[in-house]
Amino acid sequence: MESAAPEPAAGDAPAVAAPQVHLHQAASTVADSTRAPEAMAEAMARGTSPSTAKKLAENIERIEALGQRLMAALASRPLPNHGIEAPGPELFMTAATAWMKTLSEQPGRVLENQVNYWGETLKNYANVQMMLARRQAGIPEDDAPADKRFANPLWQSHPYFNFIKRQYLTNAKALKDAAQGLQVPDDTARRRITWLTNQIVDMMAPTNFLATNPDALERAIETEGESLVKGLENLVRDVEMNGGDIVVSLADREAFSVGENVGTSEGSVVHRTPLYELIQYKPATDQVHQMPLLIFPPWINKFYILDLKPQNSLIKWLVEQGHTLFVVSWKNPDAGYADVGLEDYVAAYLDAMDKVRALTAQPRLNVVGYCIGGTVLSLTLALLKQRNDDRVNSATLFTTLTDFSDQGEFVSFLQDDIVSGIADEVSRHGLLRAKLMSRTMSFLRPNDLVWGPAIRSYMMGETPPAFDLLFWNGDSTNLPGKMVMQYLRKLCQQNAFVEGGFEMMGHTLHISDVTVPLCAITCETDHIAPWKDSWRGVSLMGSTDKTFILSESGHIAGIVNPPSKKKYGHYMGSRDFSKDHQAWRESSSFAEGSWWPRWGEWLAERAGPMVPARDPGPGLAPAPGTYVHERAA
Repeated sequence: MESAAPEPAAGDAPAVAAPQVHLHQAASTVADSTRAPEAMAEAMARGTSPSTAKKLAENIERIEALGQRLMAALASRPLPNHGIEAPGPELFMTAATAWMKTLSEQPGRVLENQVNYWGETLKNYANVQMMLARRQAGIPEDDAPADKRFANPLWQSHPYFNFIKRQYLTNAKALKDAAQGLQVPDDTARRRITWLTNQIVDMMAPTNFLATNPDALERAIETEGESLVKGLENLVRDVEMNGGDIVVSLADREAFSVGENVGTSEGSVVHRTPLYELIQYKPATDQVHQMPLLIFPPWINKFYILDLKPQNSLIKWLVEQGHTLFVVSWKNPDAGYADVGLEDYVAAYLDAMDKVRALTAQPRLNVVGYCIGGTVLSLTLALLKQRNDDRVNSATLFTTLTDFSDQGEFVSFLQDDIVSGIADEVSRHGLLRAKLMSRTMSFLRPNDLVWGPAIRSYMMGETPPAFDLLFWNGDSTNLPGKMVMQYLRKLCQQNAFVEGGFEMMGHTLHISDVTVPLCAITCETDHIAPWKDSWRGVSLMGSTDKTFILSESGHIAGIVNPPSKKKYGHYMGSRDFSKDHQAWRESSSFAEGSWWPRWGEWLAERAGPMVPARDPGPGLAPAPGTYVHERAA
């Protein structure tokens, strides 16, 4: 799922792991920052006051002690699984072969690119020489595109930093052009090479290194080295907290407590199984719709994304609209759940539906599935269709993928080399550990979710922000091993639900078996479940009553979009799914503000007449329950 400020990578999506090579670079970057203070202190001590020199000496002592803790923490890291740390050798061989083919068949093109690169490099050198000669007067105008990494005025005005920035951008363009020009065998190889090239380019940005980051250098001077000491403290904390791995904290974990200042809507746990807790929320109206509403969140993240705080809580809003609301809170599994598969989750869906129907004395209900929760809800709906079971009156899908014919930004991770590495991982641990999943999501947006936070925390010495959305993003869950491999192999790689059918519980399930009335909510800039891919899956479903809504923003901010904010609008189009997503988009109309009221009208029409409100009573425990407090090791 995503962040508000940037979009985070949390959410659900194919459960995959990001190459570890970047973390090695992060360690190198941090090492630079830990070695720099001593040299800086020596330079500053010459001509500084005794008190300043003393402060610098004290900081050096603190750095030495922290360095020992860091080495001890790094030593605790378990043996790495090379299969999930980088693409397999086949990809590198493909790139090398393509380069040799280009060199042999189009030597003039290669030479032209190299000459252009040399020319740009010489131009950069000439510009910095001119800046030095003019003593900052008549600085050449920088025509590079806006990049928030280079917001400090020194990148423009200081000859040293200006040259570094220009040369970095020159190098980045040369690498990207070279990768784009390779004659590779297929689109998958091209997309993977492009992704890997972009990772390298982002990793080598001068802002990632102390000696070439003016913000970090200025902060270190201003604080007499204190910022670097605090940065090292932040690094040691993260490494110790993650068992020897470097995983940068995105939010202040001490600022939030689930059930106290996030996830605070009133309700009770009314049912508990080894796989989930069922929460019924306290009514906010005297009268409620007759038909209950049950939400299935993803189990890749925790459900309280829908209840971060009262102002943006979808749970609170739905209760205020007069719905008897139930939400599933999934167990955060350990190795004992290794053999839990998708069929177990489908069985849990059916069990939760049965419990809701029993508690409300209603034979039918409305259901919602969010991301992978919606994917498995679609499998469940297909199973119910084949069983001639009409318990579901209508279904809503939030940012849900069901057709994986286009793997989008996950194509780099969904090839056999990485998936086989994940198979080894789940064989070793019984599950896909939460930190591997979080790392993958972060490297989909590395500048926003890896390098930027690492710079602020480790080089600037800043405390992670008290941001509820990023706190939730860091509160990740493990995934059962069997479920992960079924999802990756059958749904993502084989696209079985669309192509040949997904075998489950004695049935062959197909996407066309989803025939209940549907409302699908997607998000315009969603990089985890792209709206065009969500649209394609909905278009293949067998329902004759389909409504499609496209919200502005991304995977989380587009969903957690309360009417009070009036921040993001939405698009509504025709119910004609006979063409493609672009035709639907062109026929749609834009409306200001949240899609919640529009969906609320759709849902109310299918929720039955009003009846006296149903109070859940004390139940087994107060909301948000007990499972939500379990943290992944």
